[in-house]
Amino acid sequence: MSGLQQGMAILIAVFHKYSGKEGDKNTLSKKELKELLEAEMKEMFGNCKDQTALDKIFKDLDSNRDGTVDFQEYITLVACITMLCNEHFTGK
Repeated sequence: MSGLQQGMAILIAVFHKYSGKEGDKNTLSKKELKELLEAEMKEMFGNCKDQTALDKIFKDLDSNRDGTVDFQEYITLVACITMLCNEHFTGK
């Protein structure tokens, strides 16, 4: 498997590691998203105490306003964070 394919498989596995603990296995609840961010992105979100900021992230991600974050919305978050990291490291 190529590096890109491995990365894609990891993104899928991480989503499903946290999704469905509180219901639908194809979505993340706010609590599941918080767990994912704190565990998988410790350097950026570790032990997030700012509930208002977390609520805003969740609201912004939940584009269809169904009260959960589906896989497409999760990938949007990862893509946006990746773009910010790239800009940080390349100075653009």
